[in-house]
Amino acid sequence: MSSEVIGQRVDSDHDSKAEIRENSNLHKAKKEKNDEFYTQLTDIEKELKHYKKHFKNKTVFCNCDDPQESNFWRYFSNNFNHLGLKKLVSTHYEREKPSYKLEMTASFDGQDTSVVKTQLKQNGDFRSPECVEILKESDIVVTNPPFSLFREYISQLIDYEKKFIVIGNNNSISYKDIFKLIKENKLWMGRHIECQRKMVYEH
Repeated sequence: MSSEVIGQRVDSDHDSKAEIRENSNLHKAKKEKNDEFYTQLTDIEKELKHYKKHFKNKTVFCNCDDPQESNFWRYFSNNFNHLGLKKLVSTHYEREKPSYKLEMTASFDGQDTSVVKTQLKQNGDFRSPECVEILKESDIVVTNPPFSLFREYISQLIDYEKKFIVIGNNNSISYKDIFKLIKENKLWMGRHIECQRKMVYEH
C-alpha cells in the first residue's frame, strides 16, 4: 500500500472498556503490515533536509516509534548537533504493560549529548495523559503513526497546535477532515515524492 507523509506545514529554506478497545485498535494497527511503521532512513533524509533551520533549538517528539527500531529516532539522534536540537523524545508503545521513553539532550556547552531511558507509568499510547503531557512540551512531532488511527492522531496534533511531519496512507487525503485542512492550506504535500511516498505540513 502506498503512503504519504502528512504533517503541520513548515515552510522549507476513559472508561476501562473504552481504554481496552482503544489499546486493542492501536495494537491491531501496529500489527498491520499495511501501516508501514518502519520508514526507510533514506526517505527521511531526503525529506527532512529541506527543513533543517526549523529544528534549531526545538524539542522533537517521536510519539509512535520504538526508539530501538525507529529510523526517525536514528536520524535525529545521529544529527542532533547538526540540526541544533534542544531535545529529542521518543515513546514506545506496549499493549498491556507500562512502557518507557528515551530522551536525548545536549550538554551545557552543546558539545556532547546524553540519552536517558525513563519508565512510563502508562503504556506509551499517544492518547494517554502521560504522552499528551510530553506532547504539550514539544515543538515539532515527527513520526509514522498507525494509519487506522490517522484521523484521530491528526486531530490531536491540531487541537494542541503542534507543527508536525508524519507519514499517512495515500487514501488519507480523501478524508473529509484532512481534505479540509489541505484546502485551507494548513496541510500540504512534502517535497520528497518517491516510492509512492509524499509529505504534508502545516503552519
